[in-house]
Amino acid sequence: MIRYVYAHELDKHPRLVDEMFKDRARQFRDRMKWDVHVDENGWERDQYDPLGPLYIIYEREDGSHGGSGRLMPTTGRTMIGEHFSHLTDGVVISSPTIWEITRFCVSPSVRSAREAMHITTSLLLAGIDAGLRFGVEFYVAVFDEPMLRVYRSLDFAPDVMGAAGEGRKRICAGIWPCTEEVRDKMARRVAEHEQIAAAARELEFAIAA
Repeated sequence: MIRYVYAHELDKHPRLVDEMFKDRARQFRDRMKWDVHVDENGWERDQYDPLGPLYIIYEREDGSHGGSGRLMPTTGRTMIGEHFSHLTDGVVISSPTIWEITRFCVSPSVRSAREAMHITTSLLLAGIDAGLRFGVEFYVAVFDEPMLRVYRSLDFAPDVMGAAGEGRKRICAGIWPCTEEVRDKMARRVAEHEQIAAAARELEFAIAA
């Protein structure tokens, strides 16, 4: 199931939170070899986690963390603006109707490709539903180029604004529309789409940034 959790509510979900930050370390530091900070608890957290973002978390049937992502408006500090502006030719992206999604992670404990794709699709749908709730028109994100194949397989390919690097280390900046049409296409792939939409409708805006 999908849980929408604001930063100030994380303490209500100790197991999910512990596993989310540990899974981020396993994905970004251990597998992808990013230069990220991991604390003494094994958590990967960065300077954007204290800014009050909205987390989308996929909780598996056994209560464990299956995957997650972090949403923030571009009117505040963003990764794409502070670390990846070279991918947008220095263009500043700042609008209440454009949000950034970062730290998109599927737990390394997920071994089945089918389950991994279901978690990915559910998280993307949840992001669209949250965006529609808050009047978001576009999402931006930075991602490894191999993810383009995944997005294309879901008919959810972004417009690529820029790319840099070679081989497996090549990264891209993309922008996706957040519309009812996109939502409907994604919902056809997720059996729990009505529950996700209902949870999104209950969201109140509580992002500090």
